[in-house]
Amino acid sequence: MEVFKWVLFGLVMAVLFFGVFPTAIMSWFLYRALLVRRKKEEWARRCSMPSDPIQVELFETGMAWGKEHEACQKSLDMMNEGLHLYAEYFDFGSKKAVIILPGRMESCLYSLYFAEPYQRAGYNVLVIDNRAHGWSDGRYSSLGWNEHRDVMKWAELLRDEHGVESVVLHGCCIGAASAMFTATDPNCPEVVNAMIADGMFPTFRSSFVNHMVKDHHPVFPFTQWICLYVRLFTGADITNDGPVKRIRDLKKPLLMIHSREDIFSLPKDAQMMYDSCSADKKLVWFEHGAHSRIRYANTEVYDQTIIDFLNTLEA
Repeated sequence: MEVFKWVLFGLVMAVLFFGVFPTAIMSWFLYRALLVRRKKEEWARRCSMPSDPIQVELFETGMAWGKEHEACQKSLDMMNEGLHLYAEYFDFGSKKAVIILPGRMESCLYSLYFAEPYQRAGYNVLVIDNRAHGWSDGRYSSLGWNEHRDVMKWAELLRDEHGVESVVLHGCCIGAASAMFTATDPNCPEVVNAMIADGMFPTFRSSFVNHMVKDHHPVFPFTQWICLYVRLFTGADITNDGPVKRIRDLKKPLLMIHSREDIFSLPKDAQMMYDSCSADKKLVWFEHGAHSRIRYANTEVYDQTIIDFLNTLEA
């Protein structure tokens, strides 16, 4: 029996030293690379993927739109939860505004790519640097969980200081999750009256798994470690909490935009979330378009889809 105990102890230690500890360490470095801003220059106000020609084109298109309307541009900032946060506001004299919420690594400048249909529909445009992005303070990305409290404050600022009476949230990928957390929060200001979700995932864990599969990386145990680190450092439960859970509580009008070619936010998951939503809702499918790039592949139809939805809010 004594020998058995020592053998069992040896096996446990072997698993720890050759299995658990190495994967925990490797996952920690992966987590830091993906979801932690280690210095202020990271996730800055520049193109996030300068080696990707399409991403460069999207960024430059947004910058050109901003340049065209710079006479209406105002730089805004505020404090929330001890963080100094920044945004750019394009005030066209309307009582309606959109807050555009970008995905991971993107600053407010990238969000300008999605601004044109809102300006055409008569909306002012607020693009924000999420915490830990652009000029804003912060170290950790919580995939929309902590960020959504900042979004509520931005909506209140538009209402209280700029006379805005109606706010629509437009979120892309993680931005869509942030919009959903915002719109379903019991403390969400009434001025927020609708949301648009482009490529929304059910939980970040599911999206992360799809990325790992696409890149031919092992899902287990790295996904489990990443989820644990996110929970420890940000408080976000990316395994059990996300749009798939929150959408059941949504009361505000929803437009979901999704591509049948999306391999990260799977079409079957989008349909499942849509079916579980009891709010006024519409799901528009696009046959083509990579994740976060539906507008790139279908610009005119994408923009008109948004304008048509905004028009229904006025009916």
